[in-house]
Amino acid sequence: MKQVFDQLLKFLQQGIAAIFHFAELIWTWSVDQISRLVAVPWPDWPLWKQVLLVIIIIAVLGSLYRVGWALFEAATSILAAFAALLAVLVQTLPQVLLAGIIALGGVWLVNHLDNSPLQIPSWMQAQSNSPPPPSHPEEPAKDH
Repeated sequence: MKQVFDQLLKFLQQGIAAIFHFAELIWTWSVDQISRLVAVPWPDWPLWKQVLLVIIIIAVLGSLYRVGWALFEAATSILAAFAALLAVLVQTLPQVLLAGIIALGGVWLVNHLDNSPLQIPSWMQAQSNSPPPPSHPEEPAKDH
């Protein structure tokens, strides 16, 4: 179970790293494009180009706001899901403990019960072609 969980975490980590790497590439490219645009002497531009620049800046900021809000909602959902996972794992601990106690008690019983009072019926005993093992003569009772 731990290996499956570790593999799942590794897969999630790699996926998140790939997404952030892609976002970093887009961010770097966007900042480079905006830097080039700002470096141009835009006060000398005609009014329609300045208005277009303001519209582009507003669109970029709006897009970044939506991305930020989506990431915030995703982070809260991930945190809630992780908390729910931990709650379920904690709730299963008593059942796991009970299963361990039952297994421990069962092993103790099997190892410590005397087999002599338990007689297996002859019809349940395994049939074999080999001769029966030699019987040991009973030892005489010792007086204490």
